[in-house]
Amino acid sequence: MPDGRWIGLSRPRRFVCDLLSFARKVPSIPTQRRMRLADLFAARRESDSRVRWCAMFIKAYSIVCEARPELRRAYMPWFWPHLYEHPETVASFSLERVYRGEEGVFFAQIRQPQNMSLWALDAFVRHHQTAPIEEVPSFRRALLLSSLPLPIRRLVWRLGLFADGAHRANFFGTFGISVVASLGAAGLHILSPLTTTINYGVFDEDGSIDVRLTYDHRVLDGANAARAIAALEAALLGPVLDELRAGPPAKESNASTIAQRPTAQRAPFRAAPIRQASLQ
Repeated sequence: MPDGRWIGLSRPRRFVCDLLSFARKVPSIPTQRRMRLADLFAARRESDSRVRWCAMFIKAYSIVCEARPELRRAYMPWFWPHLYEHPETVASFSLERVYRGEEGVFFAQIRQPQNMSLWALDAFVRHHQTAPIEEVPSFRRALLLSSLPLPIRRLVWRLGLFADGAHRANFFGTFGISVVASLGAAGLHILSPLTTTINYGVFDEDGSIDVRLTYDHRVLDGANAARAIAALEAALLGPVLDELRAGPPAKESNASTIAQRPTAQRAPFRAAPIRQASLQ
C-alpha cells in the first residue's frame, strides 16, 4: 500500500488549534430560536444594495448587547474567579481566506457596531473578505502569533484571555458570530472562548430561519440566553428592518469611506421581555 504523508500545520491551522484548546474548556450550551424574518428577507431582496446577513445580525445583536450588560461580561479565572463587564460592545466575526494556497479561518473585531450604519458594517465585512491578508491588522497579528513556538503561543493566549478584561474584549471581542450559511450549512454547537456566539442556518421559503446562541454557562443562565435571542429577533424586525427600508444615508454613498464612519447615536433599544410575537 502507498504511504501517506506528513503535513505540517499552517499558521491559520495553528491559530484554530490554539483557539480550540481554550474554547473546549468553556462549559458552553447552545440555545435555538426559530425566527420568522419574512419582512426583513423581503426588504433585503427589494433593496438596491444587498447588505450581507452577517452585517445585519452583527448590528442587531450589538443593539441587544448595548441594552443588556450581562451579555458584555466574561468569566475571568485570574487571580480569583470573577466576572468582568466591558463598557462597550466589541463584535468578532470569522471569515475564510486563502493563505498560501490553503483555506484558513481569520477573525476581525468591530467596536460599537450598533453605532454604524448597515452599509458601513457591510463595507467593513467586505473589506476583510477582499483586502490583502497582509494589510489587515488583525490578520497580521494572528499570523505573527501563530509563527511562535507552541509554549509561547499558549502563554500569549492565556495572558490575552485571562490577565485583563479590557484587553480580552478589545482583542477577542465581547461576542462572536460564525456562520457558513452561504454554503448551505450551519454549525450546531460553536466552540468559542467568548461568552456568547451567534450562528444561523439557511432561510426557508417562508422567511423562517433557525438562529442559535451558544453561551458560557458560568456567565449566563438559560433564561438570560432565551431573552437575548428573543431580543435579537425583535432588533432584526425593529431598528434593523427600519434602517434597511429607509436606505443608506446620502453621505455614505461612497464605498471607499463607508467602513470608517459611524452613524449618529440612536435612542437605546429596549425589547419587550417576551412579546416578540407581535413583531413577526
